[in-house]
Amino acid sequence: MGNARLNPELEHALATGEEVVEDALAAGEEEIEDPVASRFDFEGGLREHTARGVIINSAFQVGFAGLGLLQRFAAAAFLTTTEFGVWGLVLTTLLTLTFLKQIGISDKYIQQDEPDQELAFQKAFTLEFLYTLGFCGALVLVVPLYSLAYDRPEMRLPSMVLILALLGSALNAPLWIPGRKMQFVRQRSLEAVNPIVTTIVMVGLAAAGAGVWALVAGMLAGVYAAAIAAWITCPYKLAFRFDRGTLREYVGFSWPLLVGGGSGLLVVQGTMFVSNYAVGLAGVGAIALAGSLIVFAQRVDGIISRTIYPAVCAVKDRTDVLFETFVKSNRLALMWGLPFGVGLALFAPDLVEFVLGERWEPATLLLQGLGLLVGLRQLGFNWTLFFQATGNTRPMAVSGIVALLAFALGIAPAILLFGLDGYLVGMAVALLADLAVRAYFLMRLFEGFNPIRHMLRAFAPSAPAVTAVLVARMAAPDERTLVVALAEFVLYVVVTLAATAFFERRLLREVLGYLRRSGGMPRLPGESEPAPV
Repeated sequence: MGNARLNPELEHALATGEEVVEDALAAGEEEIEDPVASRFDFEGGLREHTARGVIINSAFQVGFAGLGLLQRFAAAAFLTTTEFGVWGLVLTTLLTLTFLKQIGISDKYIQQDEPDQELAFQKAFTLEFLYTLGFCGALVLVVPLYSLAYDRPEMRLPSMVLILALLGSALNAPLWIPGRKMQFVRQRSLEAVNPIVTTIVMVGLAAAGAGVWALVAGMLAGVYAAAIAAWITCPYKLAFRFDRGTLREYVGFSWPLLVGGGSGLLVVQGTMFVSNYAVGLAGVGAIALAGSLIVFAQRVDGIISRTIYPAVCAVKDRTDVLFETFVKSNRLALMWGLPFGVGLALFAPDLVEFVLGERWEPATLLLQGLGLLVGLRQLGFNWTLFFQATGNTRPMAVSGIVALLAFALGIAPAILLFGLDGYLVGMAVALLADLAVRAYFLMRLFEGFNPIRHMLRAFAPSAPAVTAVLVARMAAPDERTLVVALAEFVLYVVVTLAATAFFERRLLREVLGYLRRSGGMPRLPGESEPAPV
């Protein structure tokens, strides 16, 4: 029953032996009900619903990630490299500063089990809004200092205007509600307002020659359009409810996330600061373009992470179930993540030559290298949500501190010594350090977890596809054309799909089986007949 508690009357009956046990059990029935059934009102098992959720979220979130990638490549096509470099400084400055804003209030709201969920939402929203308001006030003072530090006054005004987008993000809090209830279609439909509006405004204004302001206007329009849609459809009354006990509980959950976010802020901002002086705006633009690939990967990672998090919270007291969920969700992510990264390493030169243009040629090696790193970072990518579900967020603070050390000892010196190539080497060092931290904590949480075997299994589907492409290139004509590149890309995709179907056939059959089933009460993962992990 997890954290369910008996009511006082029942506790008294059990302690004194009075003959009111049956009445007390009836009175306390709602308080001791199944923690899974009490959270969700859908039909069918929890496994089946979660599997369907992955498919539903994939249909939405892959599209969202694709729109985000379209926004960035469209901006790269319509803006000059210098304008894109300014945008890279603006966006990186604000996005990395928002690491300090992401302190897990929404995650704690999803994890909690309060009896009055309307009140729980109002208290969580109050904390989110107040924190965001104070955070935006601090940014008004801090952002001008960044423009001075970079010696780029042209980034000051766009950055100040975009602070309004951060304030608008707090008004998207009603999207937490369908997320906690695993109402996937409702949640993603509301979320779709943001990227669709952003893309339309951003690409349209960029094509019209608005420069950096096209990107600023697009982001503002998307955030506030989504906020309006969220509040119109919110099932709870809009109210501010401040509670000191809730504040203490959320602070205990959030401070390690703040440490981790602060470390991430220093790493990314430090990287851009060092790069600005070591390789110039054009180099910063190349790093920003390559960084968009990491953003794309993170968005797609979120498909699985955000889908399973409410289910993980519901079964947080069963370590065996958490282990099964971790392994299988990570294998599902690796089915696309590693092939995506490896494919980028193979086809980055074609992307530059036939899509981005020769002005981005200096970024080719960077794109290839980061492609491989993006693929490797999928190993254990969602480890943090399992610790968050159990209420233990301290490992995230450790991870952030290790990342900060990796920047100071690896990334920064490498950029100063070797420019863009040094940035790539430093990122590789930082990733290895991060993977080591993940492996350490996961082996402590899950007895029997073998990170080496997990890694080798992930590489299996990509090996035949890479081999097929390399053999095809040996037989291809010397002149590289768009048709040849597209043919090789299709070959890579087809062989990857076939290899994945072969190596992961048992897991795929299991997931497809969940999608075909219907009816019945929600079941905990692990109570049916799962495929081996």
